[in-house]
Amino acid sequence: MEKINQLKQYVSEQLSTDTTGHDYTHIQRVADLAKTISKKTEQSDLLIALTASYLHDVIDDKLVDDTNEKQKEVQSKLKELDYTSEQIDEVMDIITHMSYSANLKHHYELTINGQIVQDADRLDAIGAIGVARAMYFGGHFGDAIYDPAQMPRNDMDKSQYREHTTVINHFYEKLFKLPDLMNTSVAKQMADRRSQYMHDFVREFKDEWQGIH
Repeated sequence: MEKINQLKQYVSEQLSTDTTGHDYTHIQRVADLAKTISKKTEQSDLLIALTASYLHDVIDDKLVDDTNEKQKEVQSKLKELDYTSEQIDEVMDIITHMSYSANLKHHYELTINGQIVQDADRLDAIGAIGVARAMYFGGHFGDAIYDPAQMPRNDMDKSQYREHTTVINHFYEKLFKLPDLMNTSVAKQMADRRSQYMHDFVREFKDEWQGIH
């Protein structure tokens, strides 16, 4: 896993200034979750799963201005670390197609390794950490926490999804949907507890907002 150790340094440098909840600590949690899921999933390749886990936000269009240039940079980095062309192709396929926004209108069929990384990333978007990251992300972009008059949106394309909403609406527009979108049986089980926590949080939030208790 020397390749992974070198990759960690690169990714840490790339995301060192992030204040949106997509920093290196998020990456490390995704990698840890991917490792857990991979070990319990047949026909998975841990090297590919970990590599894609570490790189998935480096090329994210929420975080970089020129995604094409960043993708070329990532490919060059993988070549430098002696990944094969087949490995590089799979990693790039995963990280360019795994996001929630990329699958709003078309469900992209990922490899088993891609499914593992997608599940790991989505697990880190829900539960207690998911609540904290949603608030952190919304605060970074100046979004309102809640507006009862602003209803959650449905059936969005990527450009509509990228338009900012309230933090609480984000739970309905994305986060509550993620548990049902998990690919692996391992992730589905892990999502249950986290999902319950989110629903309890939003229910309590709305009660307190209304002064019920």
